Amino acid sequence: MNRVPADAENAHSSSVESCSSLRDVHSINPTQLIARIESYEGREKKGISDVRRTFCLFVTFDLLFITLLWIIELNVKGGIETTLEKEVLHYDYSSSYFDIFLLAVFRFKVLILAYAMCRLRHWWAIAFTTAVTSAFLLAKVIISQLFSQGAFGYVLPIISFILAWIETWFLDFKVLPQEAEEENRFLIAQDASERATLLHPGVLSDGQFYSPPESVAGS
Repeated sequence: MNRVPADAENAHSSSVESCSSLRDVHSINPTQLIARIESYEGREKKGISDVRRTFCLFVTFDLLFITLLWIIELNVKGGIETTLEKEVLHYDYSSSYFDIFLLAVFRFKVLILAYAMCRLRHWWAIAFTTAVTSAFLLAKVIISQLFSQGAFGYVLPIISFILAWIETWFLDFKVLPQEAEEENRFLIAQDASERATLLHPGVLSDGQFYSPPESVAGS
């Protein structure tokens, strides 16, 4: 007895839900969606995102800062030429800072190649460089005699260690999540734009409206 009213009520509720969803899609502005999609595509054509560019700048700063500290250390020890010959040509693991400079060069080359040239979207490259840096610096601090050589015996290893972990934190918590969020927004906007285009096919031109020819009198 009550089956027909129940079916009618279900049909009415489904029609109301469909109308509300249609109103939500109609409320989307296709122009804004297209503008957002074009801006995202423009950023992709431009190269890398702003946050990734900032990361690459910080990697470059890492190399330049370690190089500056190493040059200062060479001057403090009695002149660049004499100390450079001693630390490079007569390299000694226990007393030379040349390997810390090479470690900064290693980080720079790997990270720029992976995240600027290849545009890698994974953390394995930064994990590799940070693991190598941490292991090498810990071994050098334990085995070598850097602490007996003054302030630079503390400064260079500590600064190199801190910069490597800052790079890891910045990539893992800033670069990769923000780029993934922007990509998800682009996919959502693109999907909404396609649905809005289907619902808003555009304004019909004048040529699409026509009047049928007049019939001959008496026909």
